[in-house]
Amino acid sequence: MKIVIQRASEASVTINNVRVAEINQGLVILLGIEDADTDDDIKWLSSKIVNLRIFSDENEVMNCSVKDVNADIILVSQFTLHASTKKGNRPSYIKASKPDFAIPMYEKFIHQLEVDLEKKIQTGQFGADMKVALINDGPVTIVIDSKNRE
Repeated sequence: MKIVIQRASEASVTINNVRVAEINQGLVILLGIEDADTDDDIKWLSSKIVNLRIFSDENEVMNCSVKDVNADIILVSQFTLHASTKKGNRPSYIKASKPDFAIPMYEKFIHQLEVDLEKKIQTGQFGADMKVALINDGPVTIVIDSKNRE
């Protein structure tokens, strides 16, 4: 699994001109799933997200987690995170999982994140054409691949 985390002062997801998710302070997380991903990847990434210290403390040092500051999360599926651009100019998405595998993994990830964060998160809609808007706070953007843990 690959994720892109963006710390946001506000964010939203719109589908067909309907706002389906909206937060103030929090994280926007783009999630890419591949066939090699497992429940262990879900648990590891969820724990990493919830405990990652990327919010400022009282001394303006990034020392607090999303959980510490009671911030919100929007999770958006993003198969293009597995794009290969090695050959030619048209990205290949062959590593990205097909919906029959990816949707259950996406739903498990949502559940695990809610358990670890101890509150409901907001999401986009798997496979939909979404408009994701955010004000990146910092800016802080972090990329994590569960296959590169060590």
